[in-house]
Amino acid sequence: MTGNLPIANLIVQALAKAGVTHVFGVPGAKIDGIFNALRDHPAIKLIVCRHEQNAAFMAAAVGRLTGRPGICLVTSGPGTTNLVTGLATATSEGDPVVAITGTVSRTQGTRHTHQNLDVAKVLDGVCKSIVKVVIEDQVHEVLANVFRDALDFPQGATALALPVDLVNSSVGGLDHAVQRFEAPVHGPASPSAIATVSELLSSARRPVVLLGMRAADPETVAATQRLVSAFNLPVVETFQAAGAISEDLLHLFYGRIGLFRNQPGDKLLCHADLILSVGYDPYEYDAEMWNTNPQRNKLIHVDYLKSNLCANYAPTVELVGDIATTLDNLRTSLQPTQGYWADVQETLTSLRAELTSWQDAASKNSEGLVQPQQFVYLLRKLLPNDTVVTTDVGTVYIYMMRYFYTYRPRHLLCSNGQQTLGVGLPWAIAASFVQKPPCSKRVVSVSGDGGFMFTSQELATAVQNGCKITHFILNDSAYNMVEFQEEAKYGRSSGIELGGVDFVKFAEAFGATGFRVTDSKDLEDTMKAALEVDGVAIVDIAIDYSHSADLMREIIPQDYH
Repeated sequence: MTGNLPIANLIVQALAKAGVTHVFGVPGAKIDGIFNALRDHPAIKLIVCRHEQNAAFMAAAVGRLTGRPGICLVTSGPGTTNLVTGLATATSEGDPVVAITGTVSRTQGTRHTHQNLDVAKVLDGVCKSIVKVVIEDQVHEVLANVFRDALDFPQGATALALPVDLVNSSVGGLDHAVQRFEAPVHGPASPSAIATVSELLSSARRPVVLLGMRAADPETVAATQRLVSAFNLPVVETFQAAGAISEDLLHLFYGRIGLFRNQPGDKLLCHADLILSVGYDPYEYDAEMWNTNPQRNKLIHVDYLKSNLCANYAPTVELVGDIATTLDNLRTSLQPTQGYWADVQETLTSLRAELTSWQDAASKNSEGLVQPQQFVYLLRKLLPNDTVVTTDVGTVYIYMMRYFYTYRPRHLLCSNGQQTLGVGLPWAIAASFVQKPPCSKRVVSVSGDGGFMFTSQELATAVQNGCKITHFILNDSAYNMVEFQEEAKYGRSSGIELGGVDFVKFAEAFGATGFRVTDSKDLEDTMKAALEVDGVAIVDIAIDYSHSADLMREIIPQDYH
């Protein structure tokens, strides 16, 4: 050991060596030593949030967008308990996060005292691991391991609990400190398993590639595109795999699936005799929804992880290992075929037509309240393809994830594992910060009026940090996603009424620019104006959700084929 260094400074130095550029947090007495150390570090920007849950949301968005753990930093007691929803969302949806929490001193740890709680018990079930540091010279070791655990598959949230007396103490500079923040690299699946799948694919007549949430990293996307383009394989995405198929391969894309079994992609899977499932996680869309009759097809599981077996997801072969390398090895082992789907080409034509039919109606001008399809269509028309779009949960999320085309991975973000309300705006803020340089390009977020109010206090964070965000509120003064499902079950709704907020004045109170649309004839011009604001803009759109029940109609029967 050489010299003495405050542990708070040591932690900040370690974060910088791990590649951290932003820390999202809310200060408090049990963790303020690290806040103090962050003030002097030139490479890490501290983003002060208005609620700890939102700090976790922002950290998770960094994890999803960059593939590196996002960092949230909070104090003890309620500071820690407020993280639960954000960390649960991150873990179920595969977003790497490291949460650093303060605790009472080690001498008070067993006492009934101010803001004392058992961090491990509070966060158990929403984190992959929770570690409390109790020995000064183990800080580096523990920090390296929580980073590696967050990055190892299945990726998710980890937590590091630091007693206040430890944070405020010093330790000798650790010459032997652990600096390895990367998780081990996976190799490809076994050659024998790949050879078996190659034979199955060569003999299949109607194979379909199903892309899930762990197929959205750049390397896997590139390998997937090489495979499907070489053999003209039709592709279906889950919501979290949005953007894995590029615009030049759009002829192979048959839409996204999730929630209700009534989409063209669902029908395509019903016709398949082999499904190549890549990076799929059951959190996204239960297998019994899209694979209702598994006896009809062969299922190939390609993932970093072994499959989670159930009656509707029992793979014929499992290719476990690095997904991108495995797909490339499979591609080079495949022999050219006479052409897949040749016997039912009209089925593909029909499903493509069904997938794009919504655009005709959405592109027509109308008057009265805005139709959600019209909004989605105009948003796609007005945005550059490289714009990051975050969508909150609610009816808007269903329309966006079904109909908003994106051709780059991790450019359309949604909460699909927990369907967590409120993520839209915090995720957009995080997306602004990970740009190079930060806040240099516009980010778009979309929510309902209910979801927006969950995290709307972070408008202050966005404005004060110079973010360029346009946030669209599809406003029907209700929790509509709950409303139309209640009506389908009970013939009426209950507990869904909202309203009472002037969102234009609300935006202006935070220093943002507010817009309002009450008639669809004004929608395009207002959207254009809001997208040109140099800063944060909020657009309150009166939306017509009278047809939202159609989203869950015409469920495909289990014997459909």
